[in-house]
Amino acid sequence: MAQNPPRHGGNLHQAARRLDCRPQQLLDFSASLVPFGPPARLRGVLRRALSGGPAAALVAYPDRSYGELREAIALHHGIDASAVLPGNGAAELFTWAARDAAVLGVNTVLAPGFADYQRALACWHGHWRSQVLQLPHREAGPQAVGEALAGPLLPLPGPLWITNPHNPTGQLWSRESLLQLLEQVPLLVVDEAFLPLLPHGEQQSLLPLAAQHPRLVVIRSLTKLCAIAGVRLGYAVATPQRLHQWAQWRDPWPVNGLAAAAGIALISDQPWQRRVHRWLGQEGPWLQQALGRRPGLQVGPSAANYLLISSEQSLQPLRLELEQRHRILVRDCRSFEGLNECWLRLAVLDRGRNQRLLRALDQVLALDRA
Repeated sequence: MAQNPPRHGGNLHQAARRLDCRPQQLLDFSASLVPFGPPARLRGVLRRALSGGPAAALVAYPDRSYGELREAIALHHGIDASAVLPGNGAAELFTWAARDAAVLGVNTVLAPGFADYQRALACWHGHWRSQVLQLPHREAGPQAVGEALAGPLLPLPGPLWITNPHNPTGQLWSRESLLQLLEQVPLLVVDEAFLPLLPHGEQQSLLPLAAQHPRLVVIRSLTKLCAIAGVRLGYAVATPQRLHQWAQWRDPWPVNGLAAAAGIALISDQPWQRRVHRWLGQEGPWLQQALGRRPGLQVGPSAANYLLISSEQSLQPLRLELEQRHRILVRDCRSFEGLNECWLRLAVLDRGRNQRLLRALDQVLALDRA
């Protein structure tokens, strides 16, 4: 029986079982993580956790308040620690944002867009509508949100959820246009999970405002920036009153001790972030141009570490050939509302792995033309 496409990339273990191989044999372009992580200082955190005494992160219960982690995040952003709430990945924090948003009217999400917002709203019987984006968009950004929409956005019937940069297109939204929207909604939830990867991306962030603005929530993740998807660590920035309520709702110790220790060590790793910015500034445009030279593929502009490609014909045969012949995974975009079998999303990796993808693509496309 056919299965629905997954709502997330990075399904290495499921793909390995399907392809009868080991996860290590797969080249994953379906999850958009920094390709040379995790940072070296994470090894020291893990060594201390394994070799430490009764107070080590692996042995002791985590601090219920996550005080040291919150202080580290707050210091990094120049805000008060009471405006920070760590979470078990960004996904957990979407769930609590949705509990607030569900009672404030009909929510608006962009289409295509990340499906986890609808998952979170459904937990609380929230209602939502979709606002269609024009595809392909004209530029990578920063662009005003309103200029990329297929129709007028305002007036809004309730909260608005937006990803900056947008997933799956990689469109970077301008800070000014988001500020205009903030004045029109009872709640604006901004998912900035990918923003720290972008050179100069922080210039478009609303995070500095979230600590004091009662209608704004900004959610971030260290998953993508540090390539630690298995650790599960994100954080929300909002008013202390809102975050205090979220903390009362959720289970105790949602962030494990290893994740908390990792966050303290990694949040302020400036050399690492500069390395990430250099990589994406060089490799993103290179891969975009290289893919654009492949016949039959259209590549949209992207400021992020992923690229949305399309074709006039179904790309599902190409996706399956990449999996079965070359052990390369790409993101099936049929789970994004408004996209179909003619769309795929590809992560930007390092030069060697990007070249391997291009060689595999050339072989598959040559077979199609034969």
